[in-house]
Amino acid sequence: MREKRTLLLVDDDEIQLSMAEYMLMSEYEVITAKSGREALERLGKDFVPSLILLDVLMPGMDGWETYSKIRSINRLGDVPILFLTALDEVQEEEYSQKIGAIDYIRKPFAKKDLLKRLEDIIKTTYGSN
Repeated sequence: MREKRTLLLVDDDEIQLSMAEYMLMSEYEVITAKSGREALERLGKDFVPSLILLDVLMPGMDGWETYSKIRSINRLGDVPILFLTALDEVQEEEYSQKIGAIDYIRKPFAKKDLLKRLEDIIKTTYGSN
């Protein structure tokens, strides 16, 4: 049995956070954060998740700023970050690609589709294990 990879899931909406955590917990160890600031606190010290799922629309520090701050931490430079968002404007998706996000997934999303996309990202980034 393979060891579960760890994901950091960041969303200020507690219902969305709980639903996504529930969808992912069978396949991944899920660490949650309810804000960009909390995400950065969780990423303090030596924690390096396999993948970060980041909401865009959050009060205080939005997903774009959080992304930038995470990318400024050297040991996290290779961690794939994808946005999970209710934004459906093409400009936001293009911007996420421009800054280097690995994917942009619109809410609401189906469990099967989310798991498949994450599996593909993990395989591409880390190989088949």
